Amino acid sequence: MPEKVKDHLSNKKRKRTSGFLARKRTKSGRKILARRRRKGRKRIAIS
Repeated sequence: MPEKVKDHLSNKKRKRTSGFLARKRTKSGRKILARRRRKGRKRIAIS
């Protein structure tokens, strides 16, 4: 994806699909958070 196009992607969409609250909402999302915590990620979700 060209750099210029990337800048135009909506932050709202990004948060709604891969934000912390979106992850908390589903069972698989909570699994992702747990896995990232276990791995020791500095950021466990986009927020």
